[in-house]
Amino acid sequence: NGIDPLKVIEEYGADALRFALATGNAPGNDMRFSDEKIESARNFANKLWNASRFVLMNMNDESDCKLPPVNDLALEDKWILSRFNRLAKEVRENIDRYELGVALALIYDFAWDVFCDWYIELSKNRLYETGSKEAKTAISVLGYVLTGILKLLHPYMPFITEEIYQALPHEDESIMISAYPVFDEALLFPEEEVAMEKVLDAIRAIRARR
Repeated sequence: NGIDPLKVIEEYGADALRFALATGNAPGNDMRFSDEKIESARNFANKLWNASRFVLMNMNDESDCKLPPVNDLALEDKWILSRFNRLAKEVRENIDRYELGVALALIYDFAWDVFCDWYIELSKNRLYETGSKEAKTAISVLGYVLTGILKLLHPYMPFITEEIYQALPHEDESIMISAYPVFDEALLFPEEEVAMEKVLDAIRAIRARR
């Protein structure tokens, strides 16, 4: 009744297998293997790949992943940066406690829901204004947060994160030796978080009404 990991890797990829084995796992607990978990992990990898393609598609030769001045940031920029800042802190705390499954769940929720489903969609209107200051700010924040997500996710999914990282503007030779994200008090915007959540609640209410 054994599972051949090489066959799983051949069908779904090594990153998907690693991700699935870490998901919902806790020290000392047994876990049940299922194809559904592997497929879910592969879907997440596809989601991350497509989001990265969108970001790269909107970058130009002058684009980088460094943050612009705070005064240039829009409400949604400060919201995503503040949320990512909290994520970096929570992921480190859970890894230090060997709660690898909890840390991965935090990264997954942020990358899929907060970054892909919300922030990317919110940034599109500014990105359509090609060459504008607002568009440059949006793409810089997109690149910064995406790079941070890749670094947080790298211990779990080393292959796809390295592949995407090499396509983004970066300073280190490899994501493997780049600095892991840390909490930064300067990137905490609690008031903007509250204001943005009200906007998102209104959007959710409109969608539910439809």
